[in-house]
Amino acid sequence: MPVNSKKIKPEITEAVKLAAELALELKAADVVALELASISGATDYFLLASGRSDVQVRAIAENIVEQMKEREIRPEHLEGLQGGRWVLIDYIDFVVHVFHEEARQFYQLEELWGDAPRLEFHD
Repeated sequence: MPVNSKKIKPEITEAVKLAAELALELKAADVVALELASISGATDYFLLASGRSDVQVRAIAENIVEQMKEREIRPEHLEGLQGGRWVLIDYIDFVVHVFHEEARQFYQLEELWGDAPRLEFHD
């Protein structure tokens, strides 16, 4: 099956929306999902969110991980939590990136995946 014809399961999209809501609960900024299924075989979505400090970045990431676990959605991999600059939470079908604002500007994932359809979230 070609990458661009892949259908995303509704439960994956709902999990991404839930993770976005959990980020917004802790005042994450610039919460956006990039739909990658049509342009990459790696994952269906990247969810990006920013915090204004290392402490806020860690708190946002911890809230997502803990609340998702309560709903039986567990990450396959978690990276960067101690540093608080860029936390990556890999759920296989989607990957959550919680950045310190400066790190997000530096890595510019939105630019790298600029042709991906976007879902923006606001509280």
